[in-house]
Amino acid sequence: MDLGLLAPEISLAATAVAVILLDLFVERKGALAIVSVIGLMVSAAFTIAMFGDPAQVSFNGTLAVDSFALFFKLLFLGIAALVILASVDYVSKFERFQGEYHALILLSALGMLLMATATELITIYVSLELASISLYILAGFLKDPKSTESSIKYLLLGATASAVLLYGMALVFGSTGTTQLGEITQQVQALGAQGVADNPALVLGIILLIAGFGFKIAAVPFQMWVPDVYEGAPTPIVAYLSVGSKAAGFAVILRVFSSAFGLPDWLSLDWGMVFAVLAAIGMTVGNVSALPQTNIKRMFGYSSIAQAGYLMVGLAAMGVASAGETIGQSTILFFLLSYSLANLGAFIAIIAITNKIDSDLIEDFSGLFKRSPLLTLGLTLCLISLIGMPPAAGFMAKFYIFGGAAQNGLLWLVIIAVLNSVVSAFYYLRVVKVMWLGEPASVEKVPSSGALRVALTITCLGVLFVGILPGFAMKAAELAAKMFGI
Repeated sequence: MDLGLLAPEISLAATAVAVILLDLFVERKGALAIVSVIGLMVSAAFTIAMFGDPAQVSFNGTLAVDSFALFFKLLFLGIAALVILASVDYVSKFERFQGEYHALILLSALGMLLMATATELITIYVSLELASISLYILAGFLKDPKSTESSIKYLLLGATASAVLLYGMALVFGSTGTTQLGEITQQVQALGAQGVADNPALVLGIILLIAGFGFKIAAVPFQMWVPDVYEGAPTPIVAYLSVGSKAAGFAVILRVFSSAFGLPDWLSLDWGMVFAVLAAIGMTVGNVSALPQTNIKRMFGYSSIAQAGYLMVGLAAMGVASAGETIGQSTILFFLLSYSLANLGAFIAIIAITNKIDSDLIEDFSGLFKRSPLLTLGLTLCLISLIGMPPAAGFMAKFYIFGGAAQNGLLWLVIIAVLNSVVSAFYYLRVVKVMWLGEPASVEKVPSSGALRVALTITCLGVLFVGILPGFAMKAAELAAKMFGI
């Protein structure tokens, strides 16, 4: 039955409703986080139970439950659970709307789950909007001037990107007569090279799809919203945006461009080179812009732009690779897992620190090692991973994704990526230097809740495990990407 295939999504939606209702009656609001995490675990259990089953399509071909979708579902559920755990201290300061806060995180996760599963353009758009609208509200949740400004900017630019994306989908539909991804690729192959070249509406539609999705993954030149939103939004939501929104965007891009525009080879080569150019520009703009930043959240905003550039190296490799080869897809999935662990871990540590010092300025992290050695050690490990240094997961992620690009003739792009990784070390290690060698403004310890410590421990152990023993994670990524090689 079709509904059985949507058990993870249905259980997540039910949890969101339950959290809102409980908020009306429960005085101890900490229970809301517990219920939310339990709901996410139930959804994850349904997802895990589907592993090993053959790929199935439901609801008239609009949704597919396959290894690719299941990989991303577990990733999104894990991200949401860690964000909720990291939010416990932060949300305790809210006098009202704690239920809405948790419910919106769950609803945005629901949208992301559907994005990974969708195989039809309209379904992709509706799922994307469910995730995005929840995030627009969460970005302005503090309701102070800076948070409100970031939310409005995010909303206006996000609405513009959604309109561009919808127009691109309309042009693709008008040119092919279908919104099903599998049927689109059949129509494109039937047109042939000359037919596509003589169809400017289809070409423009593909370009607009790249632009619309580019906003969601914070790719240059569609990244204007990132620094301001990261600086003004609540820190746990910035963590969620930096990994959840980006991973969801790449899930859709991989599905659309592998399934709808992966064949013929000449077409994938064209969009592959577009992503290669965007990757080179994005890495450079993000890293160079991060160098002078004094606000750590703003620095991570520019870092996120650079990380999107690294991920697009995998998209470029995917585009120029031979038919049936999935090295680009699998390396992107591995990179997303490694990046999510490291970036979430870094933000979890930052949440604990900023809750105490009430500042996002890097200089106020001075001497943090003397005040909280474990938080400093965790943040340092995650920053090392984001640079791409061993033994952290980020090293293996960059090794795989750069290696895949080099194998497919993109050595020039790999050289640019490696040089950008060196540049990124300057601003990441600047934070490390301040924490370890600076003099503390106070000797008072930096406290953190048990939930936050659990979240930080999970991410740090994950960074080390994936970095030292990458085989299991890479095999899971290859299994998820295998469907694109059929």
